[in-house]
Amino acid sequence: MKEKVILAYSGGLDTTALIPWLKETFDYEVICCCINCGQGNELDGLEERAKLSGASKLYIEDIIDEFCDDFIMPCVKAGAVYEHKYLLGTSMARPVIAKRLVEIARKEGATTICHGATGKGNDQIRFELSIKALAPDLKIVAPWRMTDVWTMQSREDEIEYCRQHGIDLPFDASHSYSRDRNLWHISHEGLELEDPANEPNYDHMLVLGVTPEKAPDEAEYVTMTFEAGVPKTLNGKAMKVSEIITELNALGGKHGIGIVDIVENRVVGMKSRGVYETPGGTILMEAHDQLEELILDRETLETKKKLGSQFAQIVYEGKWFTPLREAIQAFVDSTQQYVTGEVKFKLYKGNIIKAGTTSPYSLYNESLASFTTGELYDHHDASGFITLFGLPLKVRAMKMAEVEKNKEA
Repeated sequence: MKEKVILAYSGGLDTTALIPWLKETFDYEVICCCINCGQGNELDGLEERAKLSGASKLYIEDIIDEFCDDFIMPCVKAGAVYEHKYLLGTSMARPVIAKRLVEIARKEGATTICHGATGKGNDQIRFELSIKALAPDLKIVAPWRMTDVWTMQSREDEIEYCRQHGIDLPFDASHSYSRDRNLWHISHEGLELEDPANEPNYDHMLVLGVTPEKAPDEAEYVTMTFEAGVPKTLNGKAMKVSEIITELNALGGKHGIGIVDIVENRVVGMKSRGVYETPGGTILMEAHDQLEELILDRETLETKKKLGSQFAQIVYEGKWFTPLREAIQAFVDSTQQYVTGEVKFKLYKGNIIKAGTTSPYSLYNESLASFTTGELYDHHDASGFITLFGLPLKVRAMKMAEVEKNKEA
């Protein structure tokens, strides 16, 4: 019997060309696996296309809820943002995709997993570290790094290769943005974005929403509730996380929320420029932060921010299935026990504007915070506090004055 390979299949030109190439180059039986993380209509017509291209079987796996509950929400709770801007849309999706690829490989008795990530990007790292952590015995085929046997260098080459193998597909050679889409976001790379001096052509590019200039002139209020850091209702309606993100995507896209133009540092050492649309994710992260700042004490919040930045780097680098990610997530989960309450905000031309926050666990004390004297705070106590708090500064200043005096003597 032929060895089986599980192909991470999107239905695009690259992975379509990979089906006959894997059969011809390695004599594999090719089993395609398309993982649905919320790509929308990109999944239309995949079964016919995969079979036409020579696949023996196609799995279409819906993992949207697992993606939201077990991968997105840990990042939201952690406040994980890479390099202050990137909300990790692609980074979070790769480990859950790899997890399902491994599960199907076990089910099918496959020996190999193949992905179509390039040798210049981050995705090859994310896929392969995840596979190694979950199934170290499985072989991995990465055609774009196998330049001795993978000789195709352009869309034209791939189209011609498919044509020679009797595959007539609705792809043309015209170049467009390189995109990755799931429920959380859509990324755009290529074309004018390859030169950081160029302004993005937003009218041609945007998929999930509009620019702030084209957003409505009227603001829209939104109310959300959270329990233990997890969103539970949106505008009074109870929903699961995936439904909330879907609705927030529509609201955020309408109001020009979550468009980020970033030059980021890839794991492989180069800088790359891309535009990310994350309308719902941007709102959800901001709403969570709005509630959390009311509840967490200063030192816990400071520590959490530091670990949140490290958590983002771990996820970006493809190290989801590691003890360190689990340990930081355990800390974050412990901080979320009382992150419960309601947040209200309004959306207006790219902005998320606070409109009130309440929580039964709020540490905000009006008596302490007000300008009037309350029972819990004696203004005289501040004198002694400042004396002790500033003692190192005073001692140093005295020492420096003594040093200068000795120099003059």
